[in-house]
Amino acid sequence: MRSRGEGRAAALMLSPTFLVLALVVLYPLLSALRESFYDSGQRLDADGFVVEGEWFAGLANYAGVTGERFLNAAANTTLFTVVTVAVEVVLGVAMALVMRRALRGRAFLRAGILVPWAVPTAVAGLMWKWIFQADGVANALLGTEILWTADGPWAKLAVVVADVWKTAPFVGLLVLAGLQIIPADVYEAARVDGAARWQTFWRITLPLVRPALLVAVLFRLMDALRVFDLPYVLVGPRKQSVETLSGLIWDEATRVHYGPASAYGTALFLYIAVIAFAFVKLLGADLLSDVRQRKEARNVA
Repeated sequence: MRSRGEGRAAALMLSPTFLVLALVVLYPLLSALRESFYDSGQRLDADGFVVEGEWFAGLANYAGVTGERFLNAAANTTLFTVVTVAVEVVLGVAMALVMRRALRGRAFLRAGILVPWAVPTAVAGLMWKWIFQADGVANALLGTEILWTADGPWAKLAVVVADVWKTAPFVGLLVLAGLQIIPADVYEAARVDGAARWQTFWRITLPLVRPALLVAVLFRLMDALRVFDLPYVLVGPRKQSVETLSGLIWDEATRVHYGPASAYGTALFLYIAVIAFAFVKLLGADLLSDVRQRKEARNVA
């Protein structure tokens, strides 16, 4: 059992970390929450004079949460998250299975697959904007004249393709880490028992790689829900078909509408928190199972 002195020493050593987290995480969150209840600028007071400053606005800034533009941005964000994460999981698992195989040039293959993930998002957006321009590579290969980067459904598809190209290797990398800790004896036993390849995948590989896969999906969900840079660079700002919640918040903030921007930011934070909680609780993503098992083993000892 830990002594009181050990607990105080641990708290003292962790205090710098807590202080940094309070400054870079807690303070901005509380400031945004406070700003969401205030408005600023010029207004007429009770005597008809123009006054400038900041005043309490109550829930007025949250009225836009039910507006058409916010709901459209929320729908775009949700659609983008569901589609991209689903496709990236399938491709990421396939990449991990290929990268795990002992074949000639495996190191070169791994490096090649991970290159898109290493490319900065702004650079990737510019590259795909060049590919999807009217006289670009995409139209040349398909023999079409589609305006991919104009506002519309083709713009949604262009953003999804670019994001999947860039981020699927990240999922593959995390899944590969999970695959490499599966004992080879398990596969050898399955082979001796005459299990087919698809049976080995569904009954051995997928269950054993599930913890790593769930971590990858959770990371991607958090990242996709706050996407901003790729639609902004590839298609442009204030495009109805690809405007996300982060894009809407950025647009309001750049027009000095700090109250609505803070209210939308608070709503996005709650949205992400609810999705993360539901993912961990309802889908069984027990991310702290190893820690709990070690604690239980220590208590038994």
